[in-house]
Amino acid sequence: MGRKDEGDSSPWAMVVKDSNQLIGCMSLHITRPHNHGELGYWIGQPYWGYGYASEAALCLVRYGFEELHLNKIWAAALSKNQASWNVMKKTGMALEGEFKQHILKWDQYEDIVFYGMTKGDYEQLTKQTI
Repeated sequence: MGRKDEGDSSPWAMVVKDSNQLIGCMSLHITRPHNHGELGYWIGQPYWGYGYASEAALCLVRYGFEELHLNKIWAAALSKNQASWNVMKKTGMALEGEFKQHILKWDQYEDIVFYGMTKGDYEQLTKQTI
């Protein structure tokens, strides 16, 4: 099985609608054998707090479930980065767990939180908001 058969990444540029100013990026890394996708994102600091990440994440979650027919979408963030996991919660993802001292970043071991949502979760959420 080649890398292409295992999965694909869908990177997207994030721009402000009115000005087309690049403000960050978001991606959905798909693992085909498991039919799930990892949501990842980066937003430039001047654009924090305006809801851009939440808006883009909602679009990618919808795309992942409705167009790519994924069974699950998940994301991870540093446990101390509440703004990032708030984005995950706004998409409807739920906390699935925390890995203590999971990564080494700038000579410091950091805890990571994982959030996720299944297609069934998404369908239930969609029914509630219609």
